[in-house]
Amino acid sequence: LPRGPHQLSRDEVIRSQRERLLAAMTDAVAEKGYANTVVADVVARSGVSRATFYQLFRDKEDCFRAAFDAHAELVASVMRTGLDLVRESDDAPLDKLDRVLSLYLAALSSSPALARVFLVDVYAGGPKLIEQRRRSMERFVDLVAATHDGETGMLGTGPDQRFAAELIVGAVSSMVTNLVGTGEFGRLPELHDDLMRFARRLLATEQAG
Repeated sequence: LPRGPHQLSRDEVIRSQRERLLAAMTDAVAEKGYANTVVADVVARSGVSRATFYQLFRDKEDCFRAAFDAHAELVASVMRTGLDLVRESDDAPLDKLDRVLSLYLAALSSSPALARVFLVDVYAGGPKLIEQRRRSMERFVDLVAATHDGETGMLGTGPDQRFAAELIVGAVSSMVTNLVGTGEFGRLPELHDDLMRFARRLLATEQAG
């Protein structure tokens, strides 16, 4: 917010304060871990008053869940935009999948704090937050499955479509989480080729069967 008098509406002020608190929560958790982060850390980093924090959120968990949702939606939005562009092209289904994976890895590698909160620290938040992460991964599964809309086979219209998408997302999640958990963010883009080889073999095996 600008210092001194400004022409922002109350809604704009509240939106700005909320966004600053979500960003501060993300940075604090990425640095200190969820268990060690307290409301005072978030308030100090955001420049928003403690009173305002409690006007916008019930407690630390409520703020963290909101931050997680915002980041999950951001990543999903980036991937949906890329997939929409791919759908308009004549690219092969695997090329569309390639595009979705590239966007996902790029989004995480460009935002280390987001990646750590999204993939690692969320587990310290308890069952509700873990369930929240599961739902966000379901959206990722939907996007992966959508790369083969209208196709036959394991990722197309066959009975195993959903399961195949879950296998791919599970492999992506496991490998990415391992690197993020050890701070090896620079290696995230390197996973792309290995993951695509896995996807091609998985789909080729199904087609051969």
